[in-house]
Parts: sequence; C-alpha cells; structure tokens
Amino acid sequence: MYMVLILIALIAFIVFATSKLRLNPFITLLLASFIAAFAFGLPFDSIESTIRGGFGKILGYIGLVIVLGTIIGVILERTGAAIVMAETIIKFLGKKFPTMTMSIVGFIVSIPVFCDSGFVILNSLKRSMARTLSVSPVAMTVALSTGLFATHTLVPPTPGPIAAAGNLGLVIGVGLGFAIIAAIAGLVWAYFSRNLLSTELELAEEAFQEGKEHYGELPGPWKAFAPIFVPIALICLGSVASYPTAPLGDGALYEVLNFLGKPLNALLIGLGFALLLIQGNEKLKEFARHTEKGLVVSAPVP
Repeated sequence: MYMVLILIALIAFIVFATSKLRLNPFITLLLASFIAAFAFGLPFDSIESTIRGGFGKILGYIGLVIVLGTIIGVILERTGAAIVMAETIIKFLGKKFPTMTMSIVGFIVSIPVFCDSGFVILNSLKRSMARTLSVSPVAMTVALSTGLFATHTLVPPTPGPIAAAGNLGLVIGVGLGFAIIAAIAGLVWAYFSRNLLSTELELAEEAFQEGKEHYGELPGPWKAFAPIFVPIALICLGSVASYPTAPLGDGALYEVLNFLGKPLNALLIGLGFALLLIQGNEKLKEFARHTEKGLVVSAPVP
C-alpha cells in the first residue's frame, strides 16, 4: 500500500510539474526519479548509477528508432508523400471520423508491432491527416496513442500478454474485447480534446494548399506509403517468426526475418524507401538537409 501511494504521488508530481509549472518533461522525470529513489529507500551510493543506467537502457533501446523514424517523417513531409498518404486514407475511409480512423490504424498496427515503434512510424501520417482535415493534432495524437496501447498491452503476440498467458487463445479473445473497450475510451478522450489547438493547426489549410503547389509532382500512393508500411510489415513478420511455437522454424528463413524484423533494421530499410522520394539532381544534399532537420526535431524527445 505504501508503494502504491508513492507511485500515485509521483504521477501527481509529474502531471503538476509539466502542466502547471511548465517544467521540461526531461527535467521533471529526472527529478521524479530522484524522489522515487529516496522514497523507496535506495542506498545513497547507488542512486546516481541506477538512474544513469536506466536512462542509458531506455535511450539505447528507443533513441535510434526515434531518430530514424523522425528522419523518415521529415522526408515524407518535405517530398509531399505525407499529403499523398493522408489523401489516400481520407479517400478510402472518408472525412467524417478522422480520430476513429487514426485509432483503428493504431489498434491494428500495435498487435504485432511495439507501440513505441508504431507511434514513431505513424507520427508523420498522423500530422498530415490532422493538417489536411483541420483536426486538432492533440485529438489525433490521443486517438493514435490509445489505439496503439489498447492492443499492445492486451493482445498477443506482444510480449506482455504472452508472458501472462496460460491459454493463449483465451487471452487473445478476452484481450481483444478489453482492447476495444480501451480504444473506445480513447476515442471519447480524443473527442473532448478536439478543441485543443496547437500552433501547427492555425495555418493548416493555407500550408496544405501552398504545400501541394510547392511539391509539384507528388509521388504515387505505393511509393508514398512504402517508407511506413514496409518497416511495419517487416516488424510483423519478425514477430511471427519469433512466436513461441516457431511457425517458420529455426532455419535461414527465421534468421532473416528475425533480423529484418528488429525495429532499427526495419526502419533503416524504410529510410532506403524514403530516399526514393527525393527528387532532383542533388539528392544527397537534400538527404543531408532532411537528416539534419530530423536530428534537430528528435533530439528533445529522448
């Protein structure tokens, strides 16, 4: 009970510090880590090394994925591919329920793909759809995030549910039921967030129209979607290959798919497809500029 109260107090501190005091999230989490270490009675001589080690593990796991995903996103936006993706999805699913569309995309993608990788990969699509439809980016982020987390935490083959599963079929069935409830709750939350604007929405329509004229000839849908959905497909295949029942065996096919299905490797391949979107005679210079922009954008995230 004591530990639960500490956790509740830490969450309240993080929410208060970031929303009311406007502290940088990184500083807030760092302070919360020290408070937690003292509250849980961690030996003084191990507090610094524990926090540093935890930060290093998190950064090592997701840092490069964030950087590569952001670079891909920058290329998608600056070549007009993000506009093509948004228009294709809107043409197929309509304009009436953009947050539901975003939630469904996240709900499906996160069954075989880790939610953090899924969010990084789909972030450029989310931003483009928000701009195209003049929908609050906050609401679209909420819809995407809750859709991703709903299946990630409740439906195998993600590791958490598998580890807790005694009867895998039962867990999948029950997990899907609860995941749908969680996703619907996220949609309700997104609905109440629809009026929360951000600076990127204020000039959305103007920027969108100017952007289409600026890009000139836009890439085709298959070429535009490849940098996002090829990595997702590879990660899915890697998850299937690594399934406990070894459906693809343990030979060469397993080794190849397991390697290509790692998020970092999959995103590198996605980056290769993103390079095909860059036009002109100075592709390497353009790629260097996009990479620089991606590094600047992604640096605050870890």
